[in-house]
Amino acid sequence: MCVILNMLSIHENYSLKAYNTFGVEAKARYFTTIKGMEELNELLQTNIFKTQKHLVLGGGSNILFTGNFDGLVIHNELKGIELTKFNDEEYILTAASGEIWHEVVMFALKNNLGGLENLSLIPGTVGASPIQNIGAYGVEIKDVFYALQMIELATGKLSTLHKDECEFGYRDSFFKKAGKNKYFILNVSYRLSTKPVLNTSYGAIEAELSKMNVKTNINSISQAVVNIRSSKLPNPKDLGNAGSFFKNPTISLEQYQQLKNDFPDLPGYPVNEHTIKTAAGYLIEKCHLKGFRLGNVGIHEKQALVIVNYGQASGKEIFDLSALVIAKVKQTFGIELEREVNIL
Repeated sequence: MCVILNMLSIHENYSLKAYNTFGVEAKARYFTTIKGMEELNELLQTNIFKTQKHLVLGGGSNILFTGNFDGLVIHNELKGIELTKFNDEEYILTAASGEIWHEVVMFALKNNLGGLENLSLIPGTVGASPIQNIGAYGVEIKDVFYALQMIELATGKLSTLHKDECEFGYRDSFFKKAGKNKYFILNVSYRLSTKPVLNTSYGAIEAELSKMNVKTNINSISQAVVNIRSSKLPNPKDLGNAGSFFKNPTISLEQYQQLKNDFPDLPGYPVNEHTIKTAAGYLIEKCHLKGFRLGNVGIHEKQALVIVNYGQASGKEIFDLSALVIAKVKQTFGIELEREVNIL
């Protein structure tokens, strides 16, 4: 059944299989798509919105449905990108929240603007970038974030949020805490530079650049990241997944030093003088789970951080495998992994 209003169509019992990169079947009690402010304003006045819990959905690349969603799913398809000169060397790039993230990165590169190149090929949409404080290869959104515009869903109030108000942390922000499910992000602005400081020290970027035998610049760094990600991470169109399923854990320096006695090659990245961030993928691999398969689900053979759907897996099957991984790592290392993917 579909309810058609002035600018808006609201569907009932709508399949979400095409709207999550795991490709699991789940239904939304109500579903609508927002392509402009008129539709969003109309939606906020409907009885369905006022009486149902709601979920704003972008690319569906960081979410796992473990069952049907008994409420309203709002699919964000807001589009638009613009540049504003900030000073002689910097520009503000503002992108609508429904824009595909990688396409925004490519837009920045086309305009010779650096800052986003290390974040190439991350799946999802712009709206998720500040929520997750997305990051890769030594760069996080907080490093280039300028501001965002949002609407408070309960009141329809429009406001702007600046960097110091976003409470950015590791894959964390205000929108995962006090602001969770309370706002619809309209657009996000990033402060980018025509003379950026290049970051090639993380992971295999330098090795990949050497193999490519090209000059190091924002375009070659982006291509190196694309090459690395493509070699390790399965395309969700071919094999359902949500990228890295687990966060890299932070442990005490004392625990890290004790673990190094048994695992001399345990990676460690100092957070401060008391804590160390280690690699979840390493921990999972050392538990002999890389390439492990259980029915319709498994751990990817090239990247232990990635849980994959081999076909007709349910959200519960994927969740149960993640619980098994958490238990094994806890048993082996005394470290409790935290899921990066949002569970519903």
